[in-house]
Amino acid sequence: MAQTLNILYEDASLIVCIKPPGTASETRKSGQQDMVSLVRNYRYKKGEEPYAGLIHRLDQPVEGILVFGKHASASAALSRQLAQGKFTKIYLAVTEGNMPGREGKLCDFLKKDSRSNTSFTASEDDPQAKKAELLYKVLDTGAEHHPVQNLVRIQLLTGRHHQIRVQMAHAGSPLLGDLKYGRQKDLQKNREHSGLCLCACGLSFVHPVTKKKLKFQIRPSHPAFQKFLAAEGQIPGEW
Repeated sequence: MAQTLNILYEDASLIVCIKPPGTASETRKSGQQDMVSLVRNYRYKKGEEPYAGLIHRLDQPVEGILVFGKHASASAALSRQLAQGKFTKIYLAVTEGNMPGREGKLCDFLKKDSRSNTSFTASEDDPQAKKAELLYKVLDTGAEHHPVQNLVRIQLLTGRHHQIRVQMAHAGSPLLGDLKYGRQKDLQKNREHSGLCLCACGLSFVHPVTKKKLKFQIRPSHPAFQKFLAAEGQIPGEW
């Protein structure tokens, strides 16, 4: 069944939309639908040039907000903001096990293995390792679970391959439902473990033409989040 595009905002310069979990941001696999093709098809059906400038990516299992430039100059301006660290990217995650503290900063050096499509922590002296930094805050803890589960707000300071997943696992509190880095022996114990509990739920940046600050928020759809989040309201925490 063909997917439809869930658009949060659109104007002459850009489209902001929600990537569902399981859909690739962009792929070279024949016959596999991705967000780039969805945006192109949407624009084509509107009678517009089917250009879709993907500014940043999300891992395939991750739900979240993506922004696309509708023309080359908008895409270039947004990409410069991203490279300069001017995008604010907020995530919510459910993790398993004790976090290293109620809030803090994780700093690691990560190395990617392209053959297995995984990343792992490495020595700072490794020339192939890249610095990875994020800020985290534990918003709530469900002590009734074994191991305990935490609702964690995360702000990415860098954008490395599988960064949140690797850093949280290395810190001793992997993401619930993470088939690559999580507690795989426990994944079948409960249906709520189906799917990665990570959502790119907050995104802000400056509009490339109007220079107005744009800010978007969504609520995670994964059922494991619902026991932590109120029925209504914004993403917990200021950003």
